[in-house]
Amino acid sequence: MSRTGTRPRVLIIGAGLAGTATAIRLLRCARKPLEVVLLERRPDYRSAGVAYHRDGNPWDHVFNIQAGRMSVFREDVHDFIRWANGEADRQDWPAPWDALEFVEQGPAPRRIFQDYLIDRLAEAQREAFPGVVLVEADGEAVDMELRAGGVDVTVCHVDGHEGTGYEPGPDPEPASDSDSARTVMSADHVILATGLELREPAFAAEVLDHPAFVRNPYSASGIRTMEALPPEASVAIVGSVLSAYDAASLLIRQGHTGRIHLISKSGTIFRTYPGGHEHGVIRLPCPTTLLEPYRNREEFLGRVRAEWETACAMVTREHPDVDPVILAERVTKAWEPYLPEAIEQIPTQELRGMLNEFGTALAALRVGAMEYTMSVIERAMNSADGPVRLLVGGVESITPTESGRLVVSVAGQGEKHTVEADLVVSNFGREADYHRVRQPLWRNLVRKGIAVPHERTGRGVEVDEHGTLVGADGQPTGPVSAVGVLREGDEIVRNGRTGAFAFNLAAIKNQSIAVAARAVEQLELVPDAEVGPEGLGSVMAQYRGHGGNTEEAARPGFEEAVVLEVRRLATRARKERELLDSRLDACIRTLGELPTPPLDASRHDLLMRVVVNRAAVERLTDVSVTPRQLRQQLGIANA
Repeated sequence: MSRTGTRPRVLIIGAGLAGTATAIRLLRCARKPLEVVLLERRPDYRSAGVAYHRDGNPWDHVFNIQAGRMSVFREDVHDFIRWANGEADRQDWPAPWDALEFVEQGPAPRRIFQDYLIDRLAEAQREAFPGVVLVEADGEAVDMELRAGGVDVTVCHVDGHEGTGYEPGPDPEPASDSDSARTVMSADHVILATGLELREPAFAAEVLDHPAFVRNPYSASGIRTMEALPPEASVAIVGSVLSAYDAASLLIRQGHTGRIHLISKSGTIFRTYPGGHEHGVIRLPCPTTLLEPYRNREEFLGRVRAEWETACAMVTREHPDVDPVILAERVTKAWEPYLPEAIEQIPTQELRGMLNEFGTALAALRVGAMEYTMSVIERAMNSADGPVRLLVGGVESITPTESGRLVVSVAGQGEKHTVEADLVVSNFGREADYHRVRQPLWRNLVRKGIAVPHERTGRGVEVDEHGTLVGADGQPTGPVSAVGVLREGDEIVRNGRTGAFAFNLAAIKNQSIAVAARAVEQLELVPDAEVGPEGLGSVMAQYRGHGGNTEEAARPGFEEAVVLEVRRLATRARKERELLDSRLDACIRTLGELPTPPLDASRHDLLMRVVVNRAAVERLTDVSVTPRQLRQQLGIANA
């Protein structure tokens, strides 16, 4: 794919939620000509990904959290609600959604999120500065080579991978030249946003292609299979996390009366958000005993329990307005700043083991579920004649019978169970270990040492503090960044994020801002002989974190400049951004000198612009406050 003119190119691999959110930020952030290429191998996943695409989400699949928390912009918490109520095309929506006024604390169907992202991406394209363009391309990136000043990406265009026919299964080998068109796409910066990878379930090796086995409940074929199931059929759903509730509630809402077994290794059931629930952040003292040296798992878990009980008691006493149902959510969020230091004390294999053992429990502590879904599940589980039963234990195998049914073998504590079912639904099992991811691109990146699976957690890949890929030599891998689930392990150990908050929309909002700003910064800091072979970027290394310095913030004009940059990054309309940009340039010209090597005025202003931008990004991505508080704190509450 050739360039559009001489403008630099940023290639985003993956056009789901993470890729689309980052493209929107790039289109907003860029002030000079730039080509943003959004590459997607599955057209039906564009601006949606596995979680939100229409074919895999019937109208009764709602967001796991309140509609008011689904804005793609962290600094504009009500954007999704405003869009759903005032901009969305409801012509083909069924009742009751077609006439519903969406509210912040209420539910919303997941499938409309794809339309929301499409609209916001189109708006960002319309409102981009002159010369900043978006190219939406179809194809699968299968390989990558680093070169001086950029990256070459091999892209396969395979006819068989279109959205209506291709279902995630065992991933194919890279296509041969006979059945695909291969091109090499050159880019100045690459952003990896490849999303969730499908796990190979060893327990289901015998039934992967069996008609009574649904491997991916968020696929078009999986939904068709569940909707066509006779109401009296018996069903086994492997897993009890939120996606398993989607499958169960879909069946129940369509009148299913047969037995539904929820098979859960941990037996965890999620909490239902109370009516009127709002996201909140409270401050708690550091759980100091968790920072002591690690001795063994039992002793460490004892310290966790003691600190947890103390924290919960403090919240109950000092924050009586916190509903007991969301007490755990408030404590886990308050502990985030302290967890990285606590995690440092845990040996790698122990950390991996505990994440695997308690992953579902951690997810349930950090997030609840909407009453729209949970009321159906709870009634079906609690009533005497309800169809849903929880079976605690790990699935050992699933085997076919001559009658066409499937037998699920489950190992519980001290006993074994078997469930014979007409249909088995495997809760979407994502592959977090990139040693085992089968996609050709990731196999090649890992093989070449361009990417390294995250060592401490076994989840995602190694990145630095800017989201830049880290290679086998421990150094940043050229101009290659990552957003989304690829950064799960890093979010855990660097930021103390737990459960889905290590990779969901909340994390992606911040990552998209920071990665887009970083890419634009690197493209603007071009090589310049006056400041050495590495250009202004080498000077910037001296000022890492400089913009967050309180002494710097106190300098005349600097605070004004940062506020203007925050508003520019948060503004959707081009005319207003142009005005803010002009005011910011004027403000920067009035600032004093930085202690840098001698530079002419234009280079000095560019360098100062980068420092201001970094400070603005730091403020926009501050997770110590809620999005609503952030908007007020940034002075854009009424913007």
